Amino acid sequence: MAKQKTFLCSACGASSTKWSGRCEACGEWNTISEEKPLSSGPASKSLGARRGHAVPLTDLSAEEAPPPRATAGMDELDRVLGGGLVSGSAILVGGDPGIGKSTLLLQAAAAFARQGLKTVYVSGEEASAQIRMRARRLGLADAPVRLAAETNLRDILTTLEAEKPQLVIIDSIQTMWADNVDSAPGSVTQVRATAHELTTFAKRNNVSVIMVGHVTKDGQIAGPRVVEHMVDTVLYFEGERGHQFRILRAVKNRFGPADEIGVFEMTGAGLAEVTNPSALFLSERGQPSAGSVVFAGIEGTRPVLVEFQALVAPSPLSQPRRTVVGWDGGRLAMILAVLEARCGIPFAGLDVYLNVAGGMKIGEPAADLAVAAALLSAREDAPLPADTVVFGEISLSGALRPTPQTENRLKEARKLGFTAAIAPAGGKTGSGGGLSLTRPTDLIGFVGEVFGAG
Repeated sequence: MAKQKTFLCSACGASSTKWSGRCEACGEWNTISEEKPLSSGPASKSLGARRGHAVPLTDLSAEEAPPPRATAGMDELDRVLGGGLVSGSAILVGGDPGIGKSTLLLQAAAAFARQGLKTVYVSGEEASAQIRMRARRLGLADAPVRLAAETNLRDILTTLEAEKPQLVIIDSIQTMWADNVDSAPGSVTQVRATAHELTTFAKRNNVSVIMVGHVTKDGQIAGPRVVEHMVDTVLYFEGERGHQFRILRAVKNRFGPADEIGVFEMTGAGLAEVTNPSALFLSERGQPSAGSVVFAGIEGTRPVLVEFQALVAPSPLSQPRRTVVGWDGGRLAMILAVLEARCGIPFAGLDVYLNVAGGMKIGEPAADLAVAAALLSAREDAPLPADTVVFGEISLSGALRPTPQTENRLKEARKLGFTAAIAPAGGKTGSGGGLSLTRPTDLIGFVGEVFGAG
């Protein structure tokens, strides 16, 4: 029986079992070619033929030294990397255009170079003169960083093999071009091929490679998702143009905790580290106002306090607005439904606006109770005490579920001067961090105890 052939589209990566002139997935013409399997050579004709060298195997009890790390001296960056840069690792950094990716990596390159790492910065988007101008503006002109402006991957790899650096920064992966791939730079095939070559180069030569990736309008790194599987670490640089805060978030890290964050502030002299992000996010918080609630969250291993702001107003529309910034809009709809179904508090005919102050993005379910408190405070025009933090997960039945790392949340709140906390019953609080605790078991009890209604 003949072996089934596989055909791949060089534009979108879709596979099919037969060739056609036009890809059914993306609609491009003349982009489909046959994929040759690795086992199609002469050695595979007989079942017992050996195809390669035997791979050495070890057991789980084998002990190995932890991978060596190099620190940049930038605590926020080292924290996100899991304690420093691992030799031979491949790192992918994504972020919106103009958010400050090139600024961050130029500062990181200078920091690592000053620590003794031989560093090469390769740009496919800017000329070397433009990078030098940025370096002078940031006060990094004296850093021993080698520059290159090139997009041909073969020439870049040849140069790196001769220079033998310890750290390479590629800005960006979408501009790199491999001459053995018949496709335009930035296409799915080119991005996959260049990322594979750079990752392989990093592993074989024990060189750390940091690649910049553009993002789509959905906030995902452009190109095939397989690139994120190839690399060891995936970082996202987040922030809003109207805010000076920037968040470097690890969404994947083979050498450290995922979901760890580093906080930076964009200044005229570049990105400055924020050692106490909770204090910075709450620095502009004034007198208690309706709809304002402080949430004690956990980002990676770090407790972070942020402010949720809600506004509830009568709507002239038949379908009221539901606008969310920094939180999940689907989860807001769920909270509104639970408040109406379990507590009898309707939001029909009311516009609802929810915002996380400071440009922070919150994703953990522990923010449910803080959002519910902000919505009720705005609806009833009843401010919560300014010295109170709120956190807890809400189930569809209206029950409140305890959240992990309750003690760390309370300690951070106490450190910033808060004296009271509202958290679900059942979680481990230890001594409570010296705070006055309110421990409701369900949403009805929370509404009755905090807002005096049931």
